[in-house]
Order: sequence, then C-alpha cells, then structure tokens
Amino acid sequence: MESLPAFFRAETYHPLTVHFPIVLLLLATVLQLLQPWIKAQKLWLKLSAGILWAGTAAAWLAIYTGDQADGLVSRTLCDPTILKAHENAAYVTGYLSLAGSLLLGLRLWNRWPALHRWAYALTVALLLTGSGYLTYVGHQGAKLVYQQAAGVYVPAKDCKEWE
Repeated sequence: MESLPAFFRAETYHPLTVHFPIVLLLLATVLQLLQPWIKAQKLWLKLSAGILWAGTAAAWLAIYTGDQADGLVSRTLCDPTILKAHENAAYVTGYLSLAGSLLLGLRLWNRWPALHRWAYALTVALLLTGSGYLTYVGHQGAKLVYQQAAGVYVPAKDCKEWE
C-alpha cells in the first residue's frame, strides 16, 4: 500500500504564499484609485503604502517559492511553456509592484510636491498594469494546476492510500 506524501514539501509552499499578494496588491490598487475622493488623504496614503509594500514583499516571496517548486514540477508537465509564461508574468508583476511601491514611497515622503499629481497618475497606471499581469499570472497558474496537475498529488484509482 502506498502512503500519502507529506503535506509540507517544496512544491506546496508556493500555493500557500500566492494568495497574500493577490489580495494585498489588488486592495492597494483599489485604495489608490479611491484616494482622490477621501478626505484624510495622508492617512489613506500611509494605509495604501503599507498594504502595497506588504503585497510587494509577498509577491517576491511567492516568486521565490514558485522558483523552488519549478524544479520539481517542470519535469512532470505536458506543456512547460505555460509554466514559463506564468513565471515571466510573475516577474513583471513583481517589478511593477516594486516600482509602484517606490513611487508611493516618494509620494509619502513628499519630497517634490509639484510632481505629486504626476506621481499619483503613474502609481495608478503601474498598479493597474500590475493588476492585469497579476490576473494573467493567476490564470496561467490555474491552467498549470487544473489542466496539468502541477505539484498536485494524484491518488491511485482505487484510493488505497486513504485507507
């Protein structure tokens, strides 16, 4: 009788970490879009900056754990080009969120008030573009898991390992 594999193994850390950047980066984008209509703008800016910085850190953690899983699952895939598209879009998302984080930090620091409006527009553009890439990353990740069973344990037909 086969036994079930341990739950905590390298390829399971990635799905445990990917949901944090999804929520945090999308929330930061929404908060930035709403900022012009909020009265307490400085507080709102600090709140959205904290969420964006946490989302950016979480995105890079998800990229790291994805790289760890890559070496284990890439050999089992029928179409590894989907994995490469997933990985490339994840890096683009990470860099866009990093750029947005840095720009939001400059706005928070308020070193150049004359550029504040342009910096806001550029931050929103970066975050909206990053959200589009984030959606694409998730779509490619879903294709890997649900079409190719990437990193997924597939039980035997008789499910003997569950007895």
